[in-house]
Amino acid sequence: MRTQVAIVGGGPAGLMLGRLLELRGIENVILEARDREYVQQRVRAGVLEQATMDLMDEVGLGERMHREGLVHEGVELRFNGEGHRIPLTELTGRAITIYGQQEVVKDLIDARAEGLHFNVSDVRVDPEAGVVRYVHEDAEHVLEADLIAGCDGFHGVCRPAVADVLTVYEREYPFGWMGILAHAAPTSEELIYAHHERGFALASLRSPEVSRLYLQCEPDEEPWSDEAIWTELDTRFGMSVNRGEIFDKGVTPMRSFVVEPMQHGRLYLAGDAAHIVPPTGAKGLNTAMADVALLANSIGDEAKLAAYSQTALQRVWRVQHFSWWMTSMLHRFPGDDDFQQRVQLSQLAYTVSSTAQATALAENYVGLRFTL
Repeated sequence: MRTQVAIVGGGPAGLMLGRLLELRGIENVILEARDREYVQQRVRAGVLEQATMDLMDEVGLGERMHREGLVHEGVELRFNGEGHRIPLTELTGRAITIYGQQEVVKDLIDARAEGLHFNVSDVRVDPEAGVVRYVHEDAEHVLEADLIAGCDGFHGVCRPAVADVLTVYEREYPFGWMGILAHAAPTSEELIYAHHERGFALASLRSPEVSRLYLQCEPDEEPWSDEAIWTELDTRFGMSVNRGEIFDKGVTPMRSFVVEPMQHGRLYLAGDAAHIVPPTGAKGLNTAMADVALLANSIGDEAKLAAYSQTALQRVWRVQHFSWWMTSMLHRFPGDDDFQQRVQLSQLAYTVSSTAQATALAENYVGLRFTL
């Protein structure tokens, strides 16, 4: 079988790339290891930057996002028991939307007519020849392509296929996030990022009836009891949060990770296959969307395609810095003393009192415009 673009990975990056190429009349095939139900149900990011919202509109899939998504024009930084609002839209003219990654995936899958294969196994990538071999429905298949898009995530097969030409930049953080989903009305209409001497906390949401909350914890910690979680949330926010039935909980380790270059031979990496950010800045999904928007607009232009990695990495490193900065300002690190805590509090106080600093945070949080 032959196609113009073989896309390995049917998550949001691969599906969006497939949609963009389809609309441009470029043949493509998407290969996904998991089944459709799993892909549509896995809970991941929930904050869409303005540029990601605009991209959903561009590909004709923004209707449900606008109908069901929750537009936020501000975010709160909370420290010393007091909240301070950063007016994102007032400072930038842009906003964010709360709309779960799984909802984006559903919209993209529903729009796909053909060329999307689930339950694919034993995927092998040849970056030089532009060939992908795989097993589907108990049969061996060979897919030849002009180029291969590696959108198969951090644990996928594409990045290892070119590991010998990559330089890895990585930082693992000495903590994780304990996240819960609860049937409880959100405590705040906007996200709250809380600094506390016991550790970071975040109040987010998935809908007017479902809260998404996080606590800084040890990276290998087992989830706490429900009561312990609610008590600690109240402590770190310095106020009572709305409670309800917790129906999902888990611990996510945190890391910063980038490989260079993001292309070799006929293989082009995008999203988590090439870079990971700590979730503090809400950048993972959005940076993946920036990658595939750039890649889709580079195919057919030899010069732009040759410069894909160089161009993409400019945004990747900007996002890495912002995510690192937010993480460093809000979390407690092992060995932190009173001096370090006072430095963090000074940075927070300056951020909420300086229009220039608040604007810098706002510009990065709502996201830079995509480079096409």
